[in-house]
Amino acid sequence: MSSSSRLSHYAAFIRPETGISQIGHLDATAGTIQPLRLLSGYPLQNLYQVIEAGPSQIVASGPALPLASVKILPPLAGRDVLAVGKNYMEHAKEFNASGFDSSDKVDRPSHPVIFTKRATSIIADGDDIYLHPEFSKTVDYEGEIGVIVGKAGFRIPKEKAMEYVWGYTIINDVTARERQRDHKQFYIGKSADTFCPMGPVAVPKEVLPAVLRVQTHVNGELRQDATTDELIFDIPTLMSTLSEGQTLLPGDVIASGTPAGVGIGRNPPIFLKEGDQITITIPGIGTLNNKITTVNATSERLASQSAFGLSNASRSLSGTAGLTNINGKPLHYKRLGSGTDNIIFVHGLGGTAEYFLPVISQLALDKHMTVHLFDIEGHGLSPTRPLSVVSVDSLAADLAGVFSHAGVTKSNPAVLVANSFGCIIALKFMLDNPGMVQQLALLSPPPFPLPEDHRKIWRQLSERARTSGMEAVVDDVLLETMSEHTRKKNPLAVAAVRLSLLGQEPEAFAKACDAFIGDVEGGFSLDGIDLEYMETPIERIIMAGEKDVLATQEVIREYAEKMMMDVRWLDNVAQWGIFEDLKHVSEAFHDFLLTV
Repeated sequence: MSSSSRLSHYAAFIRPETGISQIGHLDATAGTIQPLRLLSGYPLQNLYQVIEAGPSQIVASGPALPLASVKILPPLAGRDVLAVGKNYMEHAKEFNASGFDSSDKVDRPSHPVIFTKRATSIIADGDDIYLHPEFSKTVDYEGEIGVIVGKAGFRIPKEKAMEYVWGYTIINDVTARERQRDHKQFYIGKSADTFCPMGPVAVPKEVLPAVLRVQTHVNGELRQDATTDELIFDIPTLMSTLSEGQTLLPGDVIASGTPAGVGIGRNPPIFLKEGDQITITIPGIGTLNNKITTVNATSERLASQSAFGLSNASRSLSGTAGLTNINGKPLHYKRLGSGTDNIIFVHGLGGTAEYFLPVISQLALDKHMTVHLFDIEGHGLSPTRPLSVVSVDSLAADLAGVFSHAGVTKSNPAVLVANSFGCIIALKFMLDNPGMVQQLALLSPPPFPLPEDHRKIWRQLSERARTSGMEAVVDDVLLETMSEHTRKKNPLAVAAVRLSLLGQEPEAFAKACDAFIGDVEGGFSLDGIDLEYMETPIERIIMAGEKDVLATQEVIREYAEKMMMDVRWLDNVAQWGIFEDLKHVSEAFHDFLLTV
């Protein structure tokens, strides 16, 4: 048996440590699920990828997980299910005789009876089926074979139809019989929340027998038992019929019809009630298990879904790995050392927390202090939500969250270090939270609001990042933020800044640009704020590059005068002082921190 055939029972599941959905091979006998990946190493995230990739591209990824440790999902849940009614002769007879069939007056339909089940009705193996007591008093089961389409097809000929079938799954076509009868069509009675249990796996046709058997048990009693040989309209006919005027897509699911033995076929009819356990088995695929309940979890589950995904989230596994909830947001945060004194760093536009590591290493700050580093929203490894408006105010609130997470209080204030535009975040934080900072170091603080000529430059960079990506802006950002001397004489510093910038997600970078150029409505401004009377730390310093075209010497002197701050000038340096002149920045930090 080949490796690919051994890994053929594809189940969708959520990994316990990340909450990310993935595809694995479910071994019901062993009680495990083996995560799967492509040969390239890319983890398989859904069955659509499995279908497109093909078995030769799929291999095991890491150790198998205990089945009890994961949450099984429906194998395919993103689209409405195409479904077929009255497709087993004995069931067509029992349905027509039940008084609930308003679709026809004869037992055998002349054409396939086609309807859809809404995607919101799909649930997984093990999920509860909601009884809907206010919607129906006649809830019934229908065990069915689900046909999964493997490639796109339009007007598929019957003789080639099986080439378009990828494989099969198990479906329970739960039905509200009186709704099916009264509305004279099937959709409403078959699309209620939870009325389409599916799974637990999907299996390619190549590893299954040509004839499939479906069996349904209710509370252990066998109710249905039939094979695909008994279908009125076989699978090739269904594929051909459904594609006559529409294109079938890979991953489309066709519920092929239910055999005799449903509740309305009994005399008297027996409908489902709370606590009933329905199991549907197809040998070679597995068993779908669901229980009837009076609790509907669908609304809560769907309410948590959003049309917007996280931006800048791929490196943190969709915002689930390596992040800390700070101020209600997932931010990349790390703590180094365990000293009594806390020091918190705030990077600037286009930077990350990594920017400060050379100074931290040079001075071994983590050996005698507790160091707190984080990436601002949308930068580095911190994601951002499309609906989140980034502003100086919001970033300062996030910094307050970092202070809180770090355990900093007025009785135990911290050292605060900020670089470039991060200085504006730091000043806004201090205005809002007096007494939390014992020492302040500002590296190249820019004027705020920016002069109009610089606002124009950064606005253009923001727009270009959105339309053309970071490669289109990196050189101009270097011209605006790095000294000519560094650009010519220090290729390592240039490479470090380029890597920092090219590592940013374009939209997230543009959002931060908008915040700092003051294009966010209601944004913070230092205009009208008298910095002379702002409560300032006992020790404070500005480190500034003499060649900074934004944080010019005039701007730095104004900050220094208003806030009574000492200034350490750095020759041939602009806004990236740590990368441009680590030696002299480290010396300035060393002298400054001696008073801690």
